[in-house]
Amino acid sequence: MFAPSNLRNGYVTIVGAWLRLEVRRRWRSLAVLTLLIAVASGTVFAALAGARRGASAQSRLQERTRPATATVYANDPKFDWEQIRALPGVEALATFVVTYGTALEGFPDGSIAFPPADDGEMRTIERPVVFSGRLPDPARTDEAVVTAKFASKHHKDVGDTVVLRLPTPAQVANGESTDHGRLAGPRVTLHIVGVVRSPWLAADTPEGEGTLIPSAGLTAAYRSNLVGGGAGAEYINAIVRLRGGGSAVSAFRDAAVRIRPDLEVVNLPSEQRQVQRASTFEARCLLAFAAAALVAALFLVGAAIVRYSSAGASELLSLRPLGMTPQQRVGAAGIAPVIAGVLGAAVGVVGAIVASQWFPLGTAQLLEPSPGIDIDWTVLAPGFGFVVIAVLGAAVIAARLATTSAQRDLPSRRSTVARTAARAGLPVPLVVGARFALEPGRGRAAVPVRPALIGAVAGVLGILASLTFAGAVSDAAAKPARFGQTFQLVAYMGLSSEDFGPTGPLYAVLAKNPDVAALNDVKLGVATARRGDTSVSVYGNTPVSNAMAVVITAGRQAGSADEVVLAPRSAAALHARLGDTVSLTGDRGAVRLHVSGIGFVPQGPHNTYADGAWMTPAGYRTLFNGFQYHEALVSLRPGVKPSVAAAALVNAVLTAIPEAQGFEFDFAYDPPQVAQIRQVRVLPVVLGSFLGLLAIGAIGHALATAVRRRSHDLAVLRALGMTPPQSVGVVATQATVLAVVGLVFGVPLGIALGRFVWRAVADSTPLQYTSPPAALPLALIG
Repeated sequence: MFAPSNLRNGYVTIVGAWLRLEVRRRWRSLAVLTLLIAVASGTVFAALAGARRGASAQSRLQERTRPATATVYANDPKFDWEQIRALPGVEALATFVVTYGTALEGFPDGSIAFPPADDGEMRTIERPVVFSGRLPDPARTDEAVVTAKFASKHHKDVGDTVVLRLPTPAQVANGESTDHGRLAGPRVTLHIVGVVRSPWLAADTPEGEGTLIPSAGLTAAYRSNLVGGGAGAEYINAIVRLRGGGSAVSAFRDAAVRIRPDLEVVNLPSEQRQVQRASTFEARCLLAFAAAALVAALFLVGAAIVRYSSAGASELLSLRPLGMTPQQRVGAAGIAPVIAGVLGAAVGVVGAIVASQWFPLGTAQLLEPSPGIDIDWTVLAPGFGFVVIAVLGAAVIAARLATTSAQRDLPSRRSTVARTAARAGLPVPLVVGARFALEPGRGRAAVPVRPALIGAVAGVLGILASLTFAGAVSDAAAKPARFGQTFQLVAYMGLSSEDFGPTGPLYAVLAKNPDVAALNDVKLGVATARRGDTSVSVYGNTPVSNAMAVVITAGRQAGSADEVVLAPRSAAALHARLGDTVSLTGDRGAVRLHVSGIGFVPQGPHNTYADGAWMTPAGYRTLFNGFQYHEALVSLRPGVKPSVAAAALVNAVLTAIPEAQGFEFDFAYDPPQVAQIRQVRVLPVVLGSFLGLLAIGAIGHALATAVRRRSHDLAVLRALGMTPPQSVGVVATQATVLAVVGLVFGVPLGIALGRFVWRAVADSTPLQYTSPPAALPLALIG
């Protein structure tokens, strides 16, 4: 094979000669190794780049637009906005008409944004990113732009038209414009001239279907149909861009309320931090995905590299008498895996670039200012170098260890399991197969078995942990009750301490309906704590028909007037734990309360499910004389559709109480965390599939290498009388032993890891932790 003169010609010659021989005889094994490295590296690169892209999407969108800093609600068509425009720090202001009296023919309600009342929108403020087409001409009546989601959901793009229906001035004045089926005003054909995106005006939401934004010319031409006049006029509000950004909102608010005390100023950067939190959550999920994929690759692909290099080093031992040095043996054994690593990493980089067109995921995808292929060399260049260095290190270390071990001529390690099988008189294929799986052997037939066993355990562990976690995510995404929302319907019974009518007769009708599992009368007031710098939405809960389930994560429900259940974030803001005492101040003064539990509250107009508190009716009355909101919360029997039940309940109320005209139900708010969970629930499934593919490839590679290395042993056994079916039985037993070892150790560790990670996610989200089901993952992994 090699002449002594060739061995003396130098390091490069012998390594090159061995590489040519390896490529000719083991090209299939090298191709599999290259493919494994490519799949693993491409997956990790794509996830890391996608996480970086998603985490920065909102900030990059804001850098390219002129985002609004605050919305100002005057709710007055005659308010003089020049007073606000003249305030210090105001860089730009644009007004819009708050009207619900417009409708796009053939589109659901809410498909059109509030029409701009001047030409400031999309020009001096909220100037959007334009994906295609252009911005509308503010002087044109018939032009509009749409958000990206509107274009994709409704298959409308630049050049298409839609028909806008408007009310008559009389319908606006009489308050009849919200009945879209009876709009009798002009029909305006709008031409879509652009597809755009901005942080507030042209923003898409996970649950929405996109919006159309008309030009300012529409309001100028049809002002009487949009704004109206006199007592029936619609509201006009404004968005403002401040020179100091979000930090200037407080001073601006103080100046604005001096002009008119009832002006409401909303800090948009503060609200958009909620969106950023969603993007950050998704980015962290992608980072976790990348980390899990990297760890799996280190175990599974790393084991394949170690096995390949060790086998090559063992074969090269026969060239020692011809003058091959240890350094030459190490280099020759490692060169093929290193080339596979370079090629695999290069293919992984290309794959990550191609995959970037589908990133970022979830909420961040709705904020991305430059969708499509993105080349993130900050991830790809170091990632490529890391893969090459890691493969080189693994190959060299494995070859050196194999060479050192062979030079010491260490005795082969014997397997207790194989010895026991032999003593028990089991068939020869079972005994030999167990030895092949558990004993490394000696000399040229030596095969490192530990990497294969570790790979089997790691594969089962990773797949089972991913599937266990995926089951938990799917459960949480489908059940708002995990976030404390155990009711499905909400009816507003009063506002600002005034009920809309008598509640007793209405509750009597609702309680008798068989679809109603629980009916609760709830009053909401806002208390302050810690010297007034923390607000707490306090819910006073009175069961009318059965008690609505309240999700308590620690402790118990409040049982007396001096007890309170705090939501997790309110408890954190107050630095309160179970058993502590807190002081809350309502319009009746300050009250000291004992924290009896930590739990979730209804997702409301001014609070999330994790911000607020529960109190008994008597406890609520010690804090408040009245209420901000008075609500009826309805929990339905399992299997009842909320939309069907709402229509039936409203009909029953109006039939029994004709004077209750206007009574209606809203559907319970879904916490934004539900949408976040839904956005990322595909990740653990993809991770499980990736690990399965990687494990099958790595273990298959291990079996193929072991069979090839021990072909001489099998030939000897065949010469001694072993039949072809028995030879197949040896290989089958070897594979079965690997699988059994993987199941024995990987199943309990995988379930434990999946549940541990899910508990960490449940605590940080937060949501109610329940043990993920293990039956389906176990069936699949078996």
